Amino acid sequence: MTDRPDTGVPPTHVDLTPAEGADWLENELAETLDEEIELELEDAALSAAIARVYRKARPDQLDRGIYFRELLRLQSELIKLQDWVSHHKEKVVVIFEGRDSAGKGGVIKRISQRLNPRVVRTVALPAPSDREKTQWYFQRYVPHLPAGGEIVLFDRSWYNRSGVERVMGFATEDEVEQFFQDVPEFERMLVRSGIRVVKYWFSVTDEEQQMRFLMRIHDPLKQWKLSPMDLQSRVRWEAYTKAKEDMFERTNIPEAPWYIVPGNDKRRARLNCISHLLSLVPYTDIEQDEITLPDRVFNPDYEREVLPRDLYVPERY
Repeated sequence: MTDRPDTGVPPTHVDLTPAEGADWLENELAETLDEEIELELEDAALSAAIARVYRKARPDQLDRGIYFRELLRLQSELIKLQDWVSHHKEKVVVIFEGRDSAGKGGVIKRISQRLNPRVVRTVALPAPSDREKTQWYFQRYVPHLPAGGEIVLFDRSWYNRSGVERVMGFATEDEVEQFFQDVPEFERMLVRSGIRVVKYWFSVTDEEQQMRFLMRIHDPLKQWKLSPMDLQSRVRWEAYTKAKEDMFERTNIPEAPWYIVPGNDKRRARLNCISHLLSLVPYTDIEQDEITLPDRVFNPDYEREVLPRDLYVPERY
């Protein structure tokens, strides 16, 4: 922007020339891309050797430029979806399940990245407490269900019972059987109450999961993602496969079907999942009231006090 004489009055939106406005918008777009690139760096903060192996194993990965353009386009549609849900007091639940490191967290971040957290929130519950273990199984999930005008993204859900709890022996076969009998009716109840229930399973191959686990082991920024349970999931790969097949067979109901997202290419998986989610909801544009920025009240007699330096964060950068 061009320099302006200091008149003592802060500039307002009417002070911007078209060229200055274009410069400002360009800077805003650059910051938007920078934010997404920062998330992408999660996948790049590896040792050079692991990064080379991964690139060789994934030569067909979606081009980054195409990915960024499509992601921003889809995220703009998600904003329209959010506005529609909020305006019409719709209720949406989206469940994300899949093997460890399959990419659930990555797509959840991209969905919620530019949305209002008062409308769209993520639920990732820890292991149940001793008290919760004595409750009706679905009880701890019910408080997190959406009210009108909300979208809830479950990063793992009640399907823990048919997955990790079953495979790791945290639930008995009788408890698992009871779950399979209850969950279809539970989800039908949610749908009858007006909640849209969408269920995604992120699928990766054995080789891809092994590569991603190795990346986490060798990347200090990602080692926190590895738990003893994750390592056991490698040992019990076939048991998880059998559990997944049983889950699909017994819980894929017309009112709340499963959708499988091939996840070996993270970029394609994210775009495909977001695009599909948008296709499931009949959202339309919501007319917005025109927003006008009011002028700041300027008092020429007001003098801003000088605050002590020790109140400020040190400028190290």
